[in-house]
Amino acid sequence: MPPPVTPLEQSKDDQDDLVFLEEHPAPVTAGVRNVWRVMIIDDDEDVHSTTTFALGNLDMQHRPLEFVHAYSAGQAREMLKHEPEIAVILLDVVMEQDDAGLHLVRYIRETLKLQDVRIILRTGQPGYAPEIDAIRDFDINDYKTKSELTRIKLFTTVTAAIRSYEQIRKINDSRRGLNQIVQASTQLMTLHGVQNFAGGVLAQVGDLLCMEANGVLCVQECPEDGCHELMVMATAGTFRHLDNITLTVREDQRIHEALELALAQRRNVYGPDYITLYFAGKASRDFVAFLEIKRGLTEIDERLLEVFCSNVAVGLDNVELVTHLHNAAFYDQLSKLPNRTRLVEILDAALAGPARDDATLSLVDLDHFAETNDALGHQFGDMLLIAVAGRLQTELGGQLTVARIGGDIFCVLGDSSQVNPGNILGLFQRPFSIDGQDVQLSATLGLVRLGEHEGTGADALKDADIALKRAKSQQRAGHFYFSRSMGVEIRERVRMMHALRTAFGQNQLFVVYQPQIDLVTRRPVGAEALLRWQTPDGKFISPDRFIPIAEYSGLIIDLGEWVMRTACRELVDLRKAGHRDFMMSINVSQVQFRHPHFLDMLRKALDDTGAPPEHIELEITESMAMEEPDLLIKMLGQIKQTGVSIAIDDFGTGFSSLSYLQRLQIDRLKIDRAFVTEITGSARGSSIAEMVIQLGRNLGLAVIAEGVEDERQAQILQSLGCPLAQGFLFARPMTATALNGWLSNDALEGAA
Repeated sequence: MPPPVTPLEQSKDDQDDLVFLEEHPAPVTAGVRNVWRVMIIDDDEDVHSTTTFALGNLDMQHRPLEFVHAYSAGQAREMLKHEPEIAVILLDVVMEQDDAGLHLVRYIRETLKLQDVRIILRTGQPGYAPEIDAIRDFDINDYKTKSELTRIKLFTTVTAAIRSYEQIRKINDSRRGLNQIVQASTQLMTLHGVQNFAGGVLAQVGDLLCMEANGVLCVQECPEDGCHELMVMATAGTFRHLDNITLTVREDQRIHEALELALAQRRNVYGPDYITLYFAGKASRDFVAFLEIKRGLTEIDERLLEVFCSNVAVGLDNVELVTHLHNAAFYDQLSKLPNRTRLVEILDAALAGPARDDATLSLVDLDHFAETNDALGHQFGDMLLIAVAGRLQTELGGQLTVARIGGDIFCVLGDSSQVNPGNILGLFQRPFSIDGQDVQLSATLGLVRLGEHEGTGADALKDADIALKRAKSQQRAGHFYFSRSMGVEIRERVRMMHALRTAFGQNQLFVVYQPQIDLVTRRPVGAEALLRWQTPDGKFISPDRFIPIAEYSGLIIDLGEWVMRTACRELVDLRKAGHRDFMMSINVSQVQFRHPHFLDMLRKALDDTGAPPEHIELEITESMAMEEPDLLIKMLGQIKQTGVSIAIDDFGTGFSSLSYLQRLQIDRLKIDRAFVTEITGSARGSSIAEMVIQLGRNLGLAVIAEGVEDERQAQILQSLGCPLAQGFLFARPMTATALNGWLSNDALEGAA
């Protein structure tokens, strides 16, 4: 006979509950093998090995464990037909299919009629938690995520399951009690929320003992921290006066002391005229109930109560789990408002209801909230978000849905008489008082009239987001209503984005080169590399259409690098053909220029192609040059270290500061084609061009005019002192092969 098993020691690093085994071994029923048979059903072999390693050398209820292994739901179905006396099944929820485990539970309970075996669901994917109806219908003993099953917790869980199995087997002669327990568990699991569940527990105890339920059920929060407050969760019969209070000695000394005794001993306590039931909850919550009784309890009553409490403890954990999962899945944890997922459900219901024609959906985006958050701290920012949520809920009127769907984006859904720009933006006229500080906020709105919307709730939310982006692109503290034309525009952009990716992969894009000319000698000195797209049917897509799409989608990074390498290789080929004093200009988009690895891309392109950096020029727009000047100055300095020169394209269209321009390490200014076009038609056009030329001369910068289309323009530019030009007057953009031929003919003409 082995010595009595002592309580498992709990280490300081492991906060699992202590597990107490019975002091005396239970007698072995004749014909029953002296082991507990545990079946492990999991498609991961590591789970089998780790489970057997964790439990293999341990005795439970003075018996060793014997393991039976199945590696799929199908294999388990066949084995369970002939494997006898399985006490516990450790079952993976997700195997061949996402719900293979739940289907197997159905097969075990309904087809094989195995009602005694205890089933513990395990999953490595918390998102596949079983719903309440699954737990209710299939008598699942427990549910745990694999990450929370430490060795002691696994031992505790399996021990509790084996105890339940043993007790169920022993009291088969008391079918009435068992049936009542099953019925009670079924009814309890239909109750949503911990308080409703707790009230049901008291009623079911009374039914189980065939007496009126007079009692109270309490929860002790944070028992590990020495907290002894007992919060009343439910009452029954003559104890109704204790509803929703903190139970202390002052309130009722007899009940308080009885509950404290059960909590201290972590077990049920049976008195002469009362019982206290202990329900072992999670580490931070213990549940305990006090009930008056009119008669003494039999041994079978006590055993039935033990089984009942074991089931209720699991049920309480599962109810809390499902409630927590529901709240996490459908509600924002900060504001307690519905989140995006819940809002889509509400929108679907609204679109299917009679009030859709009068309803409006509005996204409310707080302007510059990130700056406020960074300046005043995230805790202050959280309080500000809560204040905004409160004002939206309380001051727009009733019958509205307010949700938080993003960091600083709220949503309001309701009748158009309440949900409109005037009402919503009006809420931001007054400052928000946060921690003694007044904070003035503004907001931008994107709105959708549901009566004009066709589609699902998710589609409506997307349309509101499209309207919001349009409003933000025009002005802050404004609004925009979604229209069908905007939807068509967005869909066209998406279609073009996919087409552009396909075209890039199928080599439909290519580079052409427009020569740059010395106005005095009329000889080519360089070329600008330009990207072109020709579809298989021969149509050309304008760069003004596809370049913004490439920038928006991020494809411009790969496209830009490819253009850079292609232009560098062409420069090398031109130099081999004898055109050595030739400059290659390459456009760089803002998205490409801001990429953290842009410098690496440039250096690698130069190294891989062997292009001389002193004959490479990168063109950036004036608007790019005006953003984040300190960052740009640093970046241009690093580019200059490679030997590559810099030109500012479209110069004159922005508002460059001359003092700032002096700090930039640039080499050339390009006069925008708009001023070249006006040079023969207005004094303003001529004066701006002359100003840019004079500015370049004063700053020691080269100047080139683009868009020169007639001789008159060329002559005026030359007379103003502009040294270089490009445009249709001299040559249209041409392929690399055509450029080689054009340059060769020009060289022959020059020699002649």
